Amino acid sequence: QVQLVESGGGLVQAGDSLRLSCASSGPTFSERAMGWFRQAPGKEREFVASISSNIDSTYYADSVKGRFTISRDNAKNTVFLQMNSLKPEDTAVYYCAARPPMTTAQVYKTLQYAYWGQGTQVTVSS
Repeated sequence: QVQLVESGGGLVQAGDSLRLSCASSGPTFSERAMGWFRQAPGKEREFVASISSNIDSTYYADSVKGRFTISRDNAKNTVFLQMNSLKPEDTAVYYCAARPPMTTAQVYKTLQYAYWGQGTQVTVSS
């Protein structure tokens, strides 16, 4: 069983930065592609970014490309999302998600991820 715990959310102003972290339990973290999703009030959960298990590939939603960076530390079973130049439209609950072992990170649908964290709130004021 994989458990994911997000942290690092908060209330910031437009233009500020935040770094989200997601700590994973379980022995297979280094074999799993990881992703970040977000869900704003009244909207569906949407893909933000993903990273391959061996860190050689990353993927981003067009809305965050150039502003957000996903990274991971396999020694610490942690994945990060560095968010710069935040905008009010980035306001959402951000979720960390894990893929099944040995599968691609180039997927963008919630159903393709096996495990989810509880989410962390990010609020960007204008």
